[in-house]
Amino acid sequence: MRVLGIETSCDETGVAIYDSEAGLLGDALYSQIAVHAEYGGVVPELASRDHVRKLLPLVKEVLAEANTTTDQLDAVAYTAGPGLIGALMVGASTGRAMALAWGIPALGVHHMEGHLLAPMLEEQPPEFPFVALLVSGGHTQLVQVDAIGEYSLLGESLDDAAGEAFDKAAKMLGMSYPGGPEIARLAEQGDRSRFRFPRPMTDRPGLDMSFSGLKTYTLNTSNDLRIDGELSAKDQRDIAAAFEDAVVDTLAIKCKRALQQTGFKQLVIAGGVSANQRLRDKLEAMVSKERAQLFYARPRFCTDNGAMIAYAGCQRLAAGQSSDLFIQCQPRWPLDTLEPITKP
Repeated sequence: MRVLGIETSCDETGVAIYDSEAGLLGDALYSQIAVHAEYGGVVPELASRDHVRKLLPLVKEVLAEANTTTDQLDAVAYTAGPGLIGALMVGASTGRAMALAWGIPALGVHHMEGHLLAPMLEEQPPEFPFVALLVSGGHTQLVQVDAIGEYSLLGESLDDAAGEAFDKAAKMLGMSYPGGPEIARLAEQGDRSRFRFPRPMTDRPGLDMSFSGLKTYTLNTSNDLRIDGELSAKDQRDIAAAFEDAVVDTLAIKCKRALQQTGFKQLVIAGGVSANQRLRDKLEAMVSKERAQLFYARPRFCTDNGAMIAYAGCQRLAAGQSSDLFIQCQPRWPLDTLEPITKP
């Protein structure tokens, strides 16, 4: 089965073609970072307009890259949620219209299921069951994954997602949007022993997390060091290092608990923050001690992309699932409400 995948949940327009036998045939991504940077975050209306502008040119680009004509496509998969409703509607209405015109089925895909399955695109994918850490700008969740569609929520952030906390902390330190990569870049040069930030909710049982307190701690620390309202470059680097370590340590502690609780020996990390090298190194060390394995996607498939939607859609479409003509997008959509895959 050959599936065209469309991702428009936030500020990246992603298109890809996945073949169930040949693998990924084509992949293109347009990021709106430059559009939203001057506002310090994503402006939903601007995001929707840019998806309208870029989506069809990207579809044409990917069809050419994959050497595929529209009559060789078997289905279209598009992100139906969660995400920004206007942005979701652009991809869903375009994908549904193309499928109708081409006489092929279409399917709305859960954005976080796409992230969760992105490591399946690698040469050595994980095998079910496993624990997944989904960590991005909008979500931080630990999920028990028994099979595609068989998900149990083990724990989640009770306030800010880790990626959101990275962006807000970066803004406090005077860095540009998006903040996650900026924090990681500066942290590499920082003195990690200068500050010790708290590791929220690690002193109590359970797998839930919290990151809003770290923002407050970051703000107070930076305010105490400002001279005439400005932070020195050294202070920026050292605070960035302390903040990054606090987030990474918190995630690693919770992942270790999740592996011990489930008894699983495979950990998958997915979502934009999973590209953070400090997090990967910390988790690699942890799973080695636990005699477990760590899996993640290559960096370009950690952020939002069309390949993960094409892959996830292909699995469900191959199992006989599809969406009707009524377009339903869901800004909020719990992962554990998805239907499991049953082979026809």
